[in-house]
Amino acid sequence: MSRPPLPPFTEQTATQKARLAEDGWNSRDPAKVALAYTPDSQWRNRAEFINGREAIEAFLKRKWARELDYRLIKELWTFAGNRIAVRFAYEFHDDSGTWFRAYGNENWEFDTDGLMKRRLASINEHPIAETDRKFHWPLGRRPDDHPGLSSLGF
Repeated sequence: MSRPPLPPFTEQTATQKARLAEDGWNSRDPAKVALAYTPDSQWRNRAEFINGREAIEAFLKRKWARELDYRLIKELWTFAGNRIAVRFAYEFHDDSGTWFRAYGNENWEFDTDGLMKRRLASINEHPIAETDRKFHWPLGRRPDDHPGLSSLGF
């Protein structure tokens, strides 16, 4: 299975890869998102270590069951060869209605077919007032005209 764009990345293809990842995660479809990773993909997500597509899918099911109305923006930071670094922010609320914004960085490494074989994520989050939310689009893909992280001052 191939997942274009493929490495080695250019600025254009790395930016495209980051947007495709954002779109996938904003679908909140664990099975669909897991297909972007190699069957033996290795993750570090905060302090959790996850190995393989099945574990990734299970992790994402748990994540989106507790992170409600999740909306994410990713932005390319840098790239070289088969590696991409992005920064991101996302907003969600929990089942009590408390809103949060999370910020982080991810380092990605891809195989020759464009599947991610390694994802290293560092993430911090804090509660926000609902009136402080910045991500106001219908659930799903972020509209092309919605500001990105830099435009929002993040």
